[in-house]
Amino acid sequence: MNTFNPSAIQALSQPYDQTTADALAPLQAVIFDWAGTLVDFGSLAPTQIFVEAFATFGIRITLEQARGPMGISKWQHIEQLLHEDSIAAQWLTAFGRAPGAADIDAIYARFMPMQIAKVGEFSAPIPGAVPTLQWMRARGLKIGSCSGYPREVLNQLLPLAHAAGLAPDHVVAGDELAAGGRPGPFMALANVLALGVTDVRACVKVDDTTPGIEEGLRAGMWTVGLSLSGNEVGYAPDELAVADPQEVAARVAAAENKLTQAGAHYVIRSIADLPEVLLSIAARMRQSVKAA
Repeated sequence: MNTFNPSAIQALSQPYDQTTADALAPLQAVIFDWAGTLVDFGSLAPTQIFVEAFATFGIRITLEQARGPMGISKWQHIEQLLHEDSIAAQWLTAFGRAPGAADIDAIYARFMPMQIAKVGEFSAPIPGAVPTLQWMRARGLKIGSCSGYPREVLNQLLPLAHAAGLAPDHVVAGDELAAGGRPGPFMALANVLALGVTDVRACVKVDDTTPGIEEGLRAGMWTVGLSLSGNEVGYAPDELAVADPQEVAARVAAAENKLTQAGAHYVIRSIADLPEVLLSIAARMRQSVKAA
């Protein structure tokens, strides 16, 4: 089964024309998540490291459990995992007490060097990401980004992504705003300020997680969810290539439903399908202005 839409990627290589650029008005910017959206097909880097970090404390969590809170900042992610009944029960058995803030700090301290060491292995752009950003930039759209990754992890990821052709105009890390991260609107709005966007309604937030969709909605933006490439489906490219098509279809349908229920205005399989959606959003915006 294909991991992306070849015809969509081929369309991105078409020469620039003013008609297409005009068709994107009045959109001003698109703000992307990173893992599962721009890089790391399947959002594998953070999930596996959560499993490994908890294991060093003698606590066993599954990949499915690790994926549950994905999208929020990593300290808060660990906090939510420790509040899950089965994980909290393991902690109580192992340490004779319920987990607290100091335990979250301890797991986070174990998690961080492991994540920094491993993130580069999952830095490959998702198919279609590089030409999509090129397509957008050539037509005047600003490109922002934000992540649940802390800045120390992004500092390892960004040079590799840049070398591969991914260079957004702005990047916000999950641990660098005093107001907090997702599902609050703060990282998305920090991009608005940095990019000089004059209207949040002219922004699109693209994410593979429900906290990322909620972030965009709270910021007053259009939202686009990604199903196949992201956390909710969770296949590595090699796993997807040999997976049972019915199982893939079931996972994609569940992801689409979850992202839709979170409020996403559109849900697509991967970033390769985004340009068509941006054109649709822009057309709807122009139509609403005429109707008013």
